[in-house]
Amino acid sequence: MEKKRIVVKIGSSSLTNTKGQIDQEKLAEHVEAVAMLRESGHEVLLVSSGAVAAGFARLGYPSRPITLKGKQAAAAVGQSLLVQSYIEKFSQFNLIPAQILLTRNDFSKQDRYKNAYATLTELLERGILPIINENDTVSVEELTFGDNDMLSALVSGLVHADHLIILTDINGLYDANPRNNPEAKKIDYLPEVTDEMVAAAGGSGSKVGTGGMKSKMMAAKTALSLGVQVFIGLGNGPRKLINIINGDGDGTYIGKDGLTAITNSRQWIALHSEVAGTLYVDKGAEEALLHNGKSLLPAGIFDMDGSFQKGDVVEVVGPNGVLGKGEVLFSSDDIKNIMGKRSEELVEEETLPAKVVIHRNKWVKHNRGN
Repeated sequence: MEKKRIVVKIGSSSLTNTKGQIDQEKLAEHVEAVAMLRESGHEVLLVSSGAVAAGFARLGYPSRPITLKGKQAAAAVGQSLLVQSYIEKFSQFNLIPAQILLTRNDFSKQDRYKNAYATLTELLERGILPIINENDTVSVEELTFGDNDMLSALVSGLVHADHLIILTDINGLYDANPRNNPEAKKIDYLPEVTDEMVAAAGGSGSKVGTGGMKSKMMAAKTALSLGVQVFIGLGNGPRKLINIINGDGDGTYIGKDGLTAITNSRQWIALHSEVAGTLYVDKGAEEALLHNGKSLLPAGIFDMDGSFQKGDVVEVVGPNGVLGKGEVLFSSDDIKNIMGKRSEELVEEETLPAKVVIHRNKWVKHNRGN
């Protein structure tokens, strides 16, 4: 069997009982399934929910807290309980887990983004099993991922995974809600996820989790855009993850074969960077960027907004609207002096240290939806 890199996301509903406690039988089954994937030669990263769900009962809450301070307190208690359980159970299979807690800042800051990638790949190369969760204890609401579905999609792109497996409490996607519509039909395969599909998906389906089917659809759409195929569904028994990888999973497979992986620098620009300014370009530059795979030259720029430095990310707008964004090789002050001028003019003036404003390798087209 070909060695693959697989991200497995386990939701709170798949880890806990109705009282909000970690269900040791469920956990043991997940651990054995992950161990079997590893024994088959695959690399595995585990994105595990359950910290808040495991901790709230210990704090005396009758159900999952809704306030930020309540969630953070529950996560502080529950995270250690969750990891302790994982360590004990994986030790039976001679697997060493490593706890990785991430926040949005770890993705939005380019140096931290690169460091997260370096750490995860080093752990995988040394045979360690990364167990990843959002750092709920210190996250502020504006800097959260929203749920671990999106976190798992971003992690799968970051590490260039072959597959993202999202385990949940329903066996895949349906054309209607199967809980209240007996005529609902299961969808076994989707080649893509459109904005319309995301909009049509329902809300949260669990009392102990944050992510419903809509969040899973959004995560799947993001993972596909990063070149990762997705499975959403459930499974039983220690062979469930093996079965899913072999195409026999009880759920929905999403994405065509042969998806193109996206480089980490482009992922960061597309999904995590902050826009520092705007460049306005003519029709020729628009054509070069969108259809010819070219870099952005000074001659195609006729106006700009904002104050930025070399290495910042800017948005590019053409005659037909937003084209995309990219990392600039000049500051805003320098661009003011060179925009609209052809390369030969600038060479004569000796004012151009490089011929390009945005190199094609640091450029990402705007996703206009499907």
